[in-house]
Amino acid sequence: MKHRESRPGQKSAGGLGAKPRRDMPGKPPAKPAHASRPAKPSPRHGERVTEPRDAATASAAPERPLIARTGERPTERVPVILESLGAGDFHLIDSGNALKLEQYGPYRIVRPEAQALWPPSLAAHVWDNADAIFTGDTDEDGMGRWRFPREALGETWPLQLLGVDFLGRFTAFRHVGVFPEQIVHWAWMKEQVEAAKRPLKVLNLFGYTGVASLVAAAAGAEVTHVDASKKAIGWARENQALGRMEKLPIRWICEDAMKFILREERRGNKYDIILTDPPKFGRGPNGEVWHLFEHLPLMLDICREILSPKALGLVLTAYSIRASFYSIHELMRETMRGAGGVVESGELVIREAGLDGRTPGRALSTSLFSRWVPK
Repeated sequence: MKHRESRPGQKSAGGLGAKPRRDMPGKPPAKPAHASRPAKPSPRHGERVTEPRDAATASAAPERPLIARTGERPTERVPVILESLGAGDFHLIDSGNALKLEQYGPYRIVRPEAQALWPPSLAAHVWDNADAIFTGDTDEDGMGRWRFPREALGETWPLQLLGVDFLGRFTAFRHVGVFPEQIVHWAWMKEQVEAAKRPLKVLNLFGYTGVASLVAAAAGAEVTHVDASKKAIGWARENQALGRMEKLPIRWICEDAMKFILREERRGNKYDIILTDPPKFGRGPNGEVWHLFEHLPLMLDICREILSPKALGLVLTAYSIRASFYSIHELMRETMRGAGGVVESGELVIREAGLDGRTPGRALSTSLFSRWVPK
């Protein structure tokens, strides 16, 4: 084939709504729409202040100092562009004029995309034939509503990715329950789990609707899924039931992510693969505040401490932040000093695939990432 569509986060229908709504036409506008800046940081997914994907945040003040790391930094591989053309029930049809046209199962969907600075490739009538169009605030996590030009659609519909069934959902923050750019990390994780000659433990922090957790568990891993949003955890359990995967070894933990990993560190619990997709800003269930640039160094430091001696990877994605991938790349290399291995960093991109899902077009950048692997 997004995460986060990191990627984006929210509380099901409520939220930040500070700016006036601006409806978007079904066909691409003549001029690109420029996303305005939010008055204050806004969430992406989990329970970050406002919707199911804004969750799993961190404490306002560090609960322990950073560990002074010694030894050589891991070797580096940069820049790395991890690209997906489409997978399962998803592909990017076209993009342009600050919009993207996507296929999610049976539905053709139009959503804002500030990075699509170019004109669309396909004719206006293709865009006009969309089943659902997000209208409202053009900020990345601005509130809005869905317009259904052809016929009213239900809130949810079934989708499949990497052999896992899950529910798509039209949320008030434009997101639909999966960030498809993340498929490259999930496919990598699936390969690691299936190829291992031993049982693996996977930790999925800021796990959102659980698609990655289900992929890992279906491949044979024992999974711990952490998200601070009760709605996100509920959605994840719905996805598990949809795929009849209730017997898979998954712990669903509704808790602040930093509190959870600090406790795991104290208990000496270890994981072979850690996935983390934190928001740029958020609040936990008890008012804990998370600021990416303030709290990310400590979060990664703790994650290193709970990696097993034979760990296979630590994966970080960062969505919708004003930074270069080099910022998280160098942080990851400092965090993993003395651990050996390789840190590879760059961007996740989705390539347009046309109406047929197989015709490569332009690449749309979605997230920054950094990944440590032992070799």
